[in-house]
Amino acid sequence: MSDNTKKFDLEERLIVFSLLILDIAEKLPDSRSGNHFSGQILRSGTSPALNYGEAQVAESRNDFIHKMKICLKELKETYIALQIIKRKPLIAEYLNLDLCISECRELVAIFIKSIETAISNSKK
Repeated sequence: MSDNTKKFDLEERLIVFSLLILDIAEKLPDSRSGNHFSGQILRSGTSPALNYGEAQVAESRNDFIHKMKICLKELKETYIALQIIKRKPLIAEYLNLDLCISECRELVAIFIKSIETAISNSKK
């Protein structure tokens, strides 16, 4: 698999993840907590796709690492928010919520590894 294919796969996964987030945000109730978490996941859950786009055109390796770390922070924030939404529960038995939580966990792992690799490569 070429580097371009790998980048596209992660980019595509982040876009699909953003679409899941949009769907979940729309399903949250019109209440104080529902509106709070809707706004929260809309910001933190769609940010990684946009920041990853910026990382792809980073001005330096350090800039790339910084932008990737922003993606990771936003994904971890989203993961916790999704856990709260599920445990409350703000959405009753919604299959895409579990799918989104699982995908968020996988994306966090991918970004951790990518950041570690980029840091390791910058020391060479």
